[in-house]
Amino acid sequence: MFSGSIPALLTPFRDGRLDEDAFRTFVDWQISEGSSALVPCGTTGESATMTIEEHNRVVALCVEQSAGRVPVIAGCGSNDTRIALEHMFAAQAAGADAALVVAPYYNKPSQEGVYQHFAYLAERCDLPIILYNVPTRTITDIGVPVMHRLREFRSIVGVKDATGNLGRVTAQRLACGSDFCQLSGNDETALGFMAMGGRGCISVTANVAPRLCAEFQNACLEGRWEDALVLQDRLYPLHDAMFCDSSPGPVKYALSRIKPEIPVEVRLPITWPSSAARTTIDRALEIAGLV
Repeated sequence: MFSGSIPALLTPFRDGRLDEDAFRTFVDWQISEGSSALVPCGTTGESATMTIEEHNRVVALCVEQSAGRVPVIAGCGSNDTRIALEHMFAAQAAGADAALVVAPYYNKPSQEGVYQHFAYLAERCDLPIILYNVPTRTITDIGVPVMHRLREFRSIVGVKDATGNLGRVTAQRLACGSDFCQLSGNDETALGFMAMGGRGCISVTANVAPRLCAEFQNACLEGRWEDALVLQDRLYPLHDAMFCDSSPGPVKYALSRIKPEIPVEVRLPITWPSSAARTTIDRALEIAGLV
């Protein structure tokens, strides 16, 4: 299904608006550097502050520019189940290969509510769904028993697990089967995640270090654990620095150092990283050998 290094693409804004040409350039660079799939309109893409029209346009641009070279997993999450379905229909019409759907945030649904949310989507749209479990942002966990129940829907094919609990990889495999596509949502623990049976990582760091992240994932998938450990140590300070201030501020600042031609404005309530954060990021870029 999906594997390897999959960047959760940031969105280039210039003067408050999506810079379509810059986004196309960014997509091409990601593919040429070895990224194995792309995720537009995730958290790192600032989907929370996009209009529905902008959201759909970013997905369509990503599909168009990637032109079948790599799969596109479109961010389609919402805390309103009906809006999530609208995003899925739009992504499917644009030609996306799958939808990344986050657990409903803010509402704090019960586990039955979480199940019903995803069941509603799967019953009405056959676009493959990757569950996105990130309780630190949503408050709501997609519990392992819920995932087990959701496997009755053929279109629910995997999970982006950002719980930070590596034991979940085994628990989810036992509950959902070995063909359930498990992708790490945390760069810093991706090595352990892969050793536990993961297939890849939907990555923040890959926005600025796509080739290194792809080499790391390839080493893991090929069982070259010593090579993977060397790359993990090289990348770890950068993984850590990507969250030294509110995301995606740090990753946009880092990209400004690597690819200054890509505009890196952020939208409120996200602000530009502090001076101390920028110093931390600069040092991490040096350790990774990117500057």
